[in-house]
Parts: sequence; structure tokens; C-alpha cells
Amino acid sequence: MTKVHQQYDIVLFDGVCNLCNQAVDFIIQRDPNNHFKMASLQDDISKKLLQDKSLDESYLDSIVLLRGDKVYYKSRAALEIAKKLKGLWPLSYGFIIIPNFLRDPLYDWIARNRYKWFGKRETCRFPTEEDKMKFLSEEDLKSK
Repeated sequence: MTKVHQQYDIVLFDGVCNLCNQAVDFIIQRDPNNHFKMASLQDDISKKLLQDKSLDESYLDSIVLLRGDKVYYKSRAALEIAKKLKGLWPLSYGFIIIPNFLRDPLYDWIARNRYKWFGKRETCRFPTEEDKMKFLSEEDLKSK
């Protein structure tokens, strides 16, 4: 496990999805303690992080949260992220009492329609200079 795995929770997202990019902006704005690092699922960095994980391909149509050796998907990932944000967002973690077989169908419905409703970019997101520290780099993966 790299130092970045120990120091940060890693949020993997669909880099061409406008809704997903808005969610990343939302997380960045509410993460003043730099708890999270981000990477697009389409990036080589994400592929390296996920290569040792046994993943169902359908989960890659979802937000993925890596916390140490644990991998969270879909609504569980969103709730785990919300728990670490500033403001009242950690209160939404209370929805964890609803079983994921009830939460995830709503998540899946939104995921299936996200390009139609929110649009899609031609290329993956490039972080601004001030946001670069919030995104994973090759250097992050090399540090032990």
C-alpha cells in the first residue's frame, strides 16, 4: 500500500461525465482538510489502483471510493464521502441504515441517465492549478 492510500481517501469518477465533474467540484469545495484525492476512472492512475482489485465491470459506471484496502461503490461510496465533508453533509450518512439493495436502484437510475440529463465532455477533466493538489499524480503512487 502506498503512502497516498494511507493518507487519503481516493475518489475515482467518470471524467467525461458532467454530473460526476460537478460532484468532484462539490467534494473539493467541502474538503478543507484535504481528506480526499481524485482521479478519473479513465486515467492510467486509476487503472493501476484498480488492477489488483476484483471488480465487477458494472461498478466502473459508478463513483468508486478507495479507503485503505476497502473499496466502496455507488450509494455507499457517496455516503462514505459525505461523512467526511464539512457542513451538515455528514448527517446524510444516516441513510446508511437503508439497505443498499434499496439505495442502489436510485443511484443506478441516475447513473444510467447522467449523460442524457447532464451531458458529457469530449475529454476528461484537467484540474486547475489550484485544484492540482486534490488530484492523484504518478508521484503520489510512487511514494511509499
